[in-house]
Amino acid sequence: MDAFLAEYGVLTISLIAAGIVAGLAAGLFGIGGGAVIVPVLYFLLTALGYGETAMHVAVATSLATIILTSIRSVMSHNQRGAVDWVVLKSWSPWIVIGACLGQLVAGFVSKEAMTLTFGSLLLILALQLYFGRPTWKLADDLPGGAPRAGLGTGLGALSAIMGIGGGTFGVSLMTICGRPIHQAVGTAAGFGVAIGLPGAIVAILNGLGREGLPPFSLGHVNLPAFALISVCTVTMAPFGAALAHKLDAGLLRKLFGVLLVLVSARMIWKTIAG
Repeated sequence: MDAFLAEYGVLTISLIAAGIVAGLAAGLFGIGGGAVIVPVLYFLLTALGYGETAMHVAVATSLATIILTSIRSVMSHNQRGAVDWVVLKSWSPWIVIGACLGQLVAGFVSKEAMTLTFGSLLLILALQLYFGRPTWKLADDLPGGAPRAGLGTGLGALSAIMGIGGGTFGVSLMTICGRPIHQAVGTAAGFGVAIGLPGAIVAILNGLGREGLPPFSLGHVNLPAFALISVCTVTMAPFGAALAHKLDAGLLRKLFGVLLVLVSARMIWKTIAG
């Protein structure tokens, strides 16, 4: 009994901590929190003996938590006039399509391929967070037509494969297309719903009947982890959004980028070394 309490006590505390950090990150950077949630869940589930399904469950559960976090975050940014609803409405259909395709692919790849893909993309994200500049600009505004369809679908697919909110790639896309950083963060935070909801549904269907899942899992989504992390992220997202308008976001992005480099390197090495 003591061993049971100790094991799941550590799990509970870790999930709460991950939820708090993820919520702050979602509001502060518009990244949906998945860059924090997925690695934490992956390492925890692996340590508990669910290594065969750990990565798929981590990604799917993260997608589910992104839904509520994204709603709370975008509403907080909207109160400060930092959300372009025209962009959200016009880009969301393509992002939804991409999210479904991304999770369909993820459901049929191996745990090693999933972990290496996540680790590699996380490393790219970390480098972008550290070296990226809001002043970088490739266009005067966001594209429409076929380019919008392609970019939106790609954004949704990559985000769903990683279990992260659309803000991760959306903020960079909007800033290099001439949008102010605060508007980019606020608007891209809303992409999370278009990624998390369809992505989580596909992940649930993909995981139904699969062996080796953690207890109380619905497909690849672990319900206790979803509930606990969601409460923390929804609570903390408004604080992150408020901090985004007060603190030196550039310095924080660099520090967060360094942390993600370490996490991605650990995941890649663990997978390669077996």
